[in-house]
Amino acid sequence: MLTFIPTPIGNLQDITFRTLEVLKSAEIVFCEDTRVAKQLIKLLQERFGAKFGNFEFISFHEHNQLKRLQEFGDKIKEKNCVYMSDAGMPGISDPGALLAKYCQENSIDYDFLPGASAAPLVYAASGFESGKFCFYGFLPQKGKARSEELLNILNSAFDTVIYEAPHRIIKLLEEICQTDPQRELFAAKELTKKHQKFYRLTAKELHKQLQKDSTKGEWALVIKGKTEKSQKIDIQELLKLNLPPKTKAKLIAKLTGKTVKECYEEVTKKK
Repeated sequence: MLTFIPTPIGNLQDITFRTLEVLKSAEIVFCEDTRVAKQLIKLLQERFGAKFGNFEFISFHEHNQLKRLQEFGDKIKEKNCVYMSDAGMPGISDPGALLAKYCQENSIDYDFLPGASAAPLVYAASGFESGKFCFYGFLPQKGKARSEELLNILNSAFDTVIYEAPHRIIKLLEEICQTDPQRELFAAKELTKKHQKFYRLTAKELHKQLQKDSTKGEWALVIKGKTEKSQKIDIQELLKLNLPPKTKAKLIAKLTGKTVKECYEEVTKKK
């Protein structure tokens, strides 16, 4: 039996009673980082007086997940196992999804416990009224893939939740400003922690504000979807992006409904 358990995203008091109960009978703990998992267990014991058995901690992350399944697949069937991510709901932006698929393919009983997650929390706090949002997670760190994905998000009619690291938050705002400096954003840093802070500003305003404020801590942002008023696409801004002509042509075609050939001819003429 394998149980996927949520862990706090910051505030330790967000641990659930069900999670504590499952941990009491667990024999094996699969986790992204054994150091993080061991520290969490230690804190739960110290602050809440929780009593657990002797766990076998097994690292399970994107670089070793297939090897770990070969090594410990049988134990998942035979023992009480849990999987925990470093923070938040397992299976979201971590290797937990592969474990769930493994259980499905091998007829292994598994369960998911509900708990803390940054994505619905930051959207609920945003005050955006559509009630519909897409979750993206982390953008590619650099290059063409990052530019293309961000442009797709900015041209979506849906509000989109993304995560960003502290050392890239300014870069992200600069990239958004290149295309749509007036795009409304909701940004939160250090969710549920002592120094939690919320911002609801345009991309340009937030970029200016963070020149003064500390950017330390993990960030979650909601990018407001395009409204009917903002659906007109500024091709000139798109043409300024440092992308190959074919890539620009494909993006413009997707956004305008024209053929890629027509857009490519326009791009090469204006180049």
